[in-house]
Amino acid sequence: MGSVDRPAKHPDQEAHDEAHEAVVRVAGRIADVPEDQWDACARGDNASAKPPNPFVSHAFLRAMEESGSATRETGWLPQHLLFEDDQRRLLACMPCYLKGHSQGEYVFDHGWAEAYLRAGGDYYPKLQAAVPFSPVPGPRLLVRGGGARIERQALLLEAGRTLTDRLGVSSLHITFMPRDEWRLAGELGYLQRTDQQFHWRNDGYDSFDDFLGALASRKRKAIKRERRSALSDGVAIDWVSGSDLTEAHWDAFFAFYQDTGARKWGRPYLTREAFSLLGETMADRMLLVMAKRGGTYIAGALNVIGADTLYGRYWGALETHDFLHFEVCYYQAIDYAIAHGLARVEAGAQGGHKLARGYLPAETYSAHYIADPRLRGAVADYLARERRAVADENALLAAESPYKRDA
Repeated sequence: MGSVDRPAKHPDQEAHDEAHEAVVRVAGRIADVPEDQWDACARGDNASAKPPNPFVSHAFLRAMEESGSATRETGWLPQHLLFEDDQRRLLACMPCYLKGHSQGEYVFDHGWAEAYLRAGGDYYPKLQAAVPFSPVPGPRLLVRGGGARIERQALLLEAGRTLTDRLGVSSLHITFMPRDEWRLAGELGYLQRTDQQFHWRNDGYDSFDDFLGALASRKRKAIKRERRSALSDGVAIDWVSGSDLTEAHWDAFFAFYQDTGARKWGRPYLTREAFSLLGETMADRMLLVMAKRGGTYIAGALNVIGADTLYGRYWGALETHDFLHFEVCYYQAIDYAIAHGLARVEAGAQGGHKLARGYLPAETYSAHYIADPRLRGAVADYLARERRAVADENALLAAESPYKRDA
C-alpha cells in the first residue's frame, strides 16, 4: 500500500481536524482490505446486513480480481483509495483502478484519448473509479455511517485528484455515480457528464397483468404477442438462485456468455472462475433466468439482486427464437421484481428498444478530473453541449412513454 496525505478545508471543525491528519492509503488488492470494514463503508447509513448495492460489496470486487478478470494483466490494476482513522479503522473508500485502455467501462472516452494523442499527449494510463465491467449506477464514494459523510466524500475526491497528479497519469474518471456524489464532484472542480439508461419502475403492481394494464392498448397487445412467441416451440423458463445454483448452471450460462462476448467485443471480460466465485460468495444475490427446450438450457440471463433493485447484467443464447431475448432479459425481470417487491429493474447500458417494453429513460452520471488544462478545457466545452443533448433526448423519449396518459 502507498499513502497520500491530504490536508483539507471543511466547514465543520471536527471534520476539518480529521481531514488535516488523514492518511489515504492505496490498496493494490481488495483482498488487502478487511471485508467487514469495506462493507461497513458500502452500507453507509443503511442498517442492512449487506451493502444495498451488491456491486460495491467486497465480495463482488474480490470475485472480479481473484478470478483474473480485473487484474494488471487485463488492464485493471487495483488502486483502491482507503481513508482510515489513527486506529486503522476504515472510514471511507473508493474502488479505483489504474487502466491502460477504456474497455469494460460503458462511459466512452475513446475520442478524448485520440484527440490527446494527436496533440502529443499520453492518455493512458488513467485512473478509473468504477465497478469493473458493470454499467450499474451506485455509490462510488463509500463512507461509513455515523457522520461527516459529505466531508469524507470530499476528501476522497481530493485524494483521487492528488493520486492522479502524483502518478503522473492523464485523468481520473468516476463513472455511474449517484447524482448527489456527482453534484459534489462538480462543486470541487470535476467535469460533469451525463448519459442515459432505461429503468423499469414498480408502481405497486400485483402482477405482470397489472403492469400491462398501465400501458397503452397497442403496447400491451404487442408485449403479450411477444411473450407468446418467445415461449412457443416448447420453451420454458427457470429462475435459479441461492442454494439451487450449481456449477452445471454456471457451465451452461458461461457458454451463453461466451457466445455473446465473441459476437460483440471479441473476448468476454469475465473468466469462468468469476461466476463460480460469485456463486460461492453471493449466491443469494445471483439470479439466473434460464430458458430451456426439451430439457436442455438454450439461453439465459444473469441478474444481481439488490436491496430494492434487480440489476440485469449478461445474456446469451445458443439457439435463435423470436423475442426470446426480450422475454428472458426484460419481461422475466419485471415478473421477478413484482413477485419479490423490488422497486426497480435496471437492464444495463443503452437500448432504446426497452422503451416500448416499459423501461423509461433515466440519466446516469460521471465525473472527470483531467490533469492537462488544454485537454480539460476542450472536454469541458464538449460536455456542456453533450449534457444539453442528453437532456433533450430524454425529454423526447419520455414523451414517447408506452404508459397511458393518465397512468
